[in-house]
Parts: sequence; structure tokens; C-alpha cells
Amino acid sequence: MSGIGVGEGLAEGDPFDDALAAAVRGAGARFGGVYLLDPAEATLGLIALCGVSVEAFAPWWRTVFAVRGLMQDAVREERFVWAGSLEELAQLYPRVAAGVPYPNAMAAIPLTGVRHCRGVLLLAWTPGRSPLSPSERRRITRGAQRIARVLDAAAVAPPIPERPRFIHPYNPQPKAQPGLAAADLVNRLPLGTLALDLEGRITFVNAAAATLLDRPAEQLLATLPWQSLPWLDNATYMDAYRMAVNSHEIVTLTVLRPVEQWLDFRLHADDSGMSILITPDCASKPIAMQPPSAGSPPESRPRVGSPPESRIHLLMVLAAALTETIGVQDVVDLVADQILPAFGAHGMIMSTVDACRIRIIGHRGYTRDVIEQLDGVPPDADLTPAGRALATGTAAFFADRSELTRLYPHAKVPQNSGKQSWAFLPLISSGRPLGCLLLAYNQPHAFTLAERSILTPLAGLVAQALDRAHLYETKHSLAHTLQQALLPRALPTIAGLDVAARYLPASHGMDIGGDFYDLIRLTDTTAAAVIGDVQGHDMTAAALMGQVRMAVHSHATAGAAPDQVLTRTDRDLADLDAGRFVTCLYAHLDLARQQVAIASAGHPPPLLRHPDNRAHALGIRPGPPLGLGIGTPSYPVSTVPFPTASLLALYTDGLVETPGIDITETTAELARHLSGLGSLPLHELVDALIHHVGHTKQHTDDTALLLLQPHRAVIL
Repeated sequence: MSGIGVGEGLAEGDPFDDALAAAVRGAGARFGGVYLLDPAEATLGLIALCGVSVEAFAPWWRTVFAVRGLMQDAVREERFVWAGSLEELAQLYPRVAAGVPYPNAMAAIPLTGVRHCRGVLLLAWTPGRSPLSPSERRRITRGAQRIARVLDAAAVAPPIPERPRFIHPYNPQPKAQPGLAAADLVNRLPLGTLALDLEGRITFVNAAAATLLDRPAEQLLATLPWQSLPWLDNATYMDAYRMAVNSHEIVTLTVLRPVEQWLDFRLHADDSGMSILITPDCASKPIAMQPPSAGSPPESRPRVGSPPESRIHLLMVLAAALTETIGVQDVVDLVADQILPAFGAHGMIMSTVDACRIRIIGHRGYTRDVIEQLDGVPPDADLTPAGRALATGTAAFFADRSELTRLYPHAKVPQNSGKQSWAFLPLISSGRPLGCLLLAYNQPHAFTLAERSILTPLAGLVAQALDRAHLYETKHSLAHTLQQALLPRALPTIAGLDVAARYLPASHGMDIGGDFYDLIRLTDTTAAAVIGDVQGHDMTAAALMGQVRMAVHSHATAGAAPDQVLTRTDRDLADLDAGRFVTCLYAHLDLARQQVAIASAGHPPPLLRHPDNRAHALGIRPGPPLGLGIGTPSYPVSTVPFPTASLLALYTDGLVETPGIDITETTAELARHLSGLGSLPLHELVDALIHHVGHTKQHTDDTALLLLQPHRAVIL
């Protein structure tokens, strides 16, 4: 084959061009492109694009192969993948819809039978394309097979270029300034006019356009507008250009031509290229890109509630924010705080379906009495737009109250809400309807194509965040219940000993870990205090924590010495084959002799505060953590005085561990803080220590704290 050789790209006019152009024409598609998978199978790269400007397609020249997407699934599963609308794309691939918020119908067809590469043919049609018939699918598949045969005829796969090739679907006409009478007429008009071909290059400039753009026509012809006019090289113009190309709707925007000259652009695109009308902007101020809404006069251009300058940029910002939400209330707050102002809306209601009722889980801009009227209504698709959105998975937009009343005369719309227009967005995750997001306006609002094309994928992202939040809260509730069941409900009352304990969950995560504490009554004058930390922050850690606590309790009540308690518990962990280690500190309190014997398995040293309020970390020589499986470890025992009014503080490393700071420094600082708190009652003292930790650092680990203070000598 002449066009594709070893180490070469695609040559102009080779069989590959003909095959791709024929595939686009045969499918009746607006444009099409071929992506190949790189040798590392990390990226799908666009090698050629037919029917639309390569620069307009720049955000999608590369796409990560590992994520789920239209093209990725087509390559991985070797199947024909179809998404007939933006709504369908948002349901199947919400992330893709967020990155391509245009109402095209799209298909991805794998290029099978190629020996040296894997790839996909991507085709796109204008909005409203009906589903493909079996014969159309067969014709499209044959077009993809022809492309695959051309690729297979090459010795090696063509490399993925830095910039894809543009291929014209038909034989393009020479790019020249027409000299016909019609062109003379256009040239005399005071209205500036530009003509762009499918590649996006300027093919015609009238005199008024050259004057308004402040460039001679010869400097504009055959150039891309954003190259010959650098002030058009911005997100606003490119987003408007992409919207016009993808939707075939009229798109308007206002841009600043240096210096201090605002120009209105109206973009009209069809299958042969684009026409741009240019006039001076009398308002002399910029607006965001806004295609006119259906039914509005051609000269109307809504200026209220415009999205920011780039819809893709807005989606990226909101998508990033949604990934940081944890609970349901976080999702509700983000929608209210960021999405409402972004679209100029005045009210929001987020609801879920529960027990065949629509339950409101969050709202903004509505009074309590209105919410009470709307909460709990049945999701009847024939009676309510929210029910219809949930049943069909399709968003519904109502520009004014009369539209809503005409379609849903029995819908429950409180007259005292003050709202005049609404967007009902279904929240669907993994094909499952979760609920509905309602955006409302205080005045009639014609929802533009730009707004609809961003709200639809945005609802898919909100649904995913809400689904994750529900899952998190379910797991959190289960984890909290499990941990509370495994920790002691109440510490035993021991004569002559005051105790206080607290557990502080980590700042992030499931609020569950392996930290534990316990106080065990042994005899009338002795007790055992234990504190430990199981590796990990999950259900397994919590379950192992319960097993370790029970093992320590069993060995302690059997009369084992501190070192033997740890040795036997280590053996128990070996039998369990848990695969995790545990740090643990065991203290045997002898209240009659006023002393404490301590053994440590890799645990932070306890703090001892003397009766004169001097506090310091005890010099305990620790043995290895439990569960390492290193034979029979040794756990040295240290015995120290424990007189009346002294205080022993046992804690886990979450209390003293701060990233970037030596733990000996933070432990010493904690001891100084304990000294400075003076003779507070024990329940106030434990709260003060926990409060100090919560405000001095963003704690990323769980924390357990157990305080022990003898208040009188126990007589033998």
C-alpha cells in the first residue's frame, strides 16, 4: 500500500482518506474520526478527522483508555456502541458527557482484524438522529471494516501524530474569493460576513468584515480565525465554535477586538461549513456564549443566567468539586452553593425515591411550608414532571408556568412559591434512578441549548456523587454500629480509681479504625488497663480489634503477668493469620502498693503526671508489635510508682502523630500541655486533651485516650 509505510504517517490522498471519507458519507454522519490505541494501551489517539475542524476537536485528540467510555468499551469489548442523545450518553457514560456536552448522536465501531493495532471509528450525527436501523448498522460496520483493511495492509500501524489530519468528506472546491454578482452584493452590505469551510479556514471576507476585524481580506483568507485574529484565541470563542459545529444552532457571543471595540458574532453552521455575521455591539460589554432558545425571536439573546465563559471549564470545576463530597449533605450544599449561581437559578430541590414516594433531601430558595406540600408526593409519570423525568431518564424544561400547567394540569406546584420556570433533571447512576434535581427561577426563563447541554451531563455527575454519598453513609452507619459494639459500653467502677476515656475518629474516611481501650477489674486492689491500635482503617481492622481486645481480657483475667498477656495475644494473632500487626500497651495497676507494671508491644509510651503536675513520657522499652510472626517475642516489664493524685495517660498515636514533625517532639508538647491543665476533673481533662488535638492539626488517624488517676490508697 502506498499511503502508509514503516515509520510513516498517513499520506494525502491515500486509500485511508478515501475509506474514512466514504465511511462518514455512507453513514450520513456529520463527521467521523479514527482513533488508535498506543502500544502501551494507555491512550486512544486521534489520527485523522473527517468533516469537522481539527482545532475544534482539540480537547478530544487524546483520551485515556483505562476509563469507561464510548470508544473504550467499543475497543475492549469489540462491539458497536451507540448513544443517541446527550441524555443517553450521560446515563451510559456521565464522565464522557461531562467532557463532550453537545447534543450529538454518536457511535463507536471497533476496527477489528488489524494485525498490529487496535482502534475505533467514531461517528457523530446532528441532534435528534433516530436510532440506527439494522441495515444502517451493517453499512456503518462495512465502512469500519474497509478502514481496518487499509490499516492492516500497512507493514506497521501508523504512529499517533501530534496533530491529527483533516480529511474532507467530499472533493473540496478551490479556496478562492468568488467574483460573482451575489458575492458583490454581500461585499456591499454594511454587515460583516465571513465564510468558513469544514476545516475552519476562512474562504470569504466581505469589506465590512475586514473593516470591523481591522485586517485586510488577504491576511484573513485561508487562515483559521483564531490564528489570524489572536484575540479570538480564547475559550469563549472556541466553545461557541464547537457548539455551532455540533448543534447546527445559531450561536451568538460578544468579543473584544483590540482596542476597546466590542463585536457581536452570530455563528451559523451546516454540513458545508460555517457563516459568521459580525456587527458592532451597541451595549459595549461582553456576554457569555448563548444560542437562542426555540421559539424566541432571531434577534433575542438572553443575557441573564449565562454559564461562565466555557461550559467545559464549568463542568470540570463542578466535577472536581463533586469528587470531594462525602455525605449527602455535602452534595446538597455543593449544588446549592455552586450550581445555582452558575446558572442564575433562584431555587433548588433535590429529592430521592423512597418507598414509592419522592422524598426531599435538600432545598434552597423555598420556604418550609412549600417543601412540606411537595415532600412525599408519588412519582406518577403522568401527573408530575419529576415522575416523568425519573421514568424516562430525560430532563424536562419549562420556560414559564403556562408550559408546565399545559402539560401537567394536575401537577402539585404551590402558587406561593413565587417560581415561574423550572428544569427537572433526573439523577440516574449506573442506569438506576436515584431521584430528581429541580432548578427553579423567579421569572420566566427560556432554557438555551447551551444550558441544556451542560445541565444534562451535570445531573449525571450529581447522581454519581449522590450515589457515592448514600453508600458512604450506609457504610459509615454500619461501621459506627460495629465499632460501638466492640468498644466497651462503659468502663467498670473500681474502688480508689478515677477513669475517663474518649475516642476521636479521623477527620476523613469511614470514621472507623482499629484503636481500642479497656479497663479490666482483676481483684479488689488490682486492675488492668489496655490500649491498642490495629493496622488499617476498615471493617477488618475493627473486627480484629474486637478479637484482640477479647484475647487480652481473657489472658488478663486468667492471672497472666503483663509480658505474658502480650506474648499469648501475639500467639493468638498468629493462629488467626490476620495478616496485620497490632501495637498494644498493657498496664497492671496495683492500687494497694501504689505502683503500675507496664509492658508495650511497639506502642507509644504513656504519660505520667506527678501530684505536683509535672508530666513526662515514661521510658518504657517496647517489644515488637503483635502479629508480626517472628517467633516468641520478648516484652520487657517496667514498674513505676503510682501514688494517689498522680495520673497515667494511655493513648494511641493519633494523639501525637503529625506529618513532618518528630513524634518525640509532639509527645513532649502533649506532656507540657497536660502539665499546664492543672487539677481539672478527669472528665474535663480528657476533653481538653482531645479538644487540643482536634484544633492543632487535621488529624488523619483515629485517636483513643484513657486517663487513670488513683484518688485514695486501697487497703489490703
